[in-house]
Amino acid sequence: QVQLVESGGGLVQAGGSLRLSCAASGRTSSSYTMGWFRQAPGKERELVAGLTSGGSTYYKNSVKGRFTISRDNAKNTVYLQMNSLKPEDTAVYYCALKNSDSWIGQWNYWGQGTQVTVSS
Repeated sequence: QVQLVESGGGLVQAGGSLRLSCAASGRTSSSYTMGWFRQAPGKERELVAGLTSGGSTYYKNSVKGRFTISRDNAKNTVYLQMNSLKPEDTAVYYCALKNSDSWIGQWNYWGQGTQVTVSS
């Protein structure tokens, strides 16, 4: 069983930055993918960024150049650095883990979510 705990959300003005952290505990498969999703009120949950165990990355088009996903293997932690934030980035952000080297398909574990609010 894997547990994911997010932190780092908050309120920031447009143009500001936040860094989200996701600490993972428990055993993971040798091939896995970590991802950051977000869900805004009235909208579906969407994948924002993904990072495979092989080092491949995925970014939603609207965050390319502004968000960066990274990991610290020693700390079992994945980060989402968010720069140049916009009001439309406001959402609950979720960390997720998938037991395969792909961001396509079902995700196996989810964190509890952290609120990010960007004021204009």
